[in-house]
Amino acid sequence: MVIAIGCDHAGVELKALIHGLLKSEGIEVRDVGTSGKESVDYPDYGSKAAEAVSKGQVDGAVLICGSGIGMSIVANKYKNVRAALCHDVFTAKMSREHNNANVLVMGSRIITEEAAAEILKVWLHTKFEGGRHELRLKKISKIEDSIEFKT
Repeated sequence: MVIAIGCDHAGVELKALIHGLLKSEGIEVRDVGTSGKESVDYPDYGSKAAEAVSKGQVDGAVLICGSGIGMSIVANKYKNVRAALCHDVFTAKMSREHNNANVLVMGSRIITEEAAAEILKVWLHTKFEGGRHELRLKKISKIEDSIEFKT
């Protein structure tokens, strides 16, 4: 499994933690930046990871910014990307079981490192339920097919 990881300046410390946790799970990590604390624009990094997911170059992504909102907006501009902003274990679990989210987004100014580690673990190990949820994802795909997305 290959996971892209990206952040803005607000997420640098949490990204380092998440990077280590992914590696400890035996996951190959593709770091798209940033690595410094000087102010940068989150779309520059969120788009790199989301594009890799959209094109099937990676299996998923983890994005981090201060609130998680900006990264979520950016990532969901890409076709075949289902980015979920998760602030707790329940939303992480539901994002996978019901929505088959392929991008996990977290807000570094919202959650603790301990919570982020738990969210990541649940997100990685929760499987998509399919069934009625698959029908809903097909409807989302039809919407994507009817509008122009960045790929």
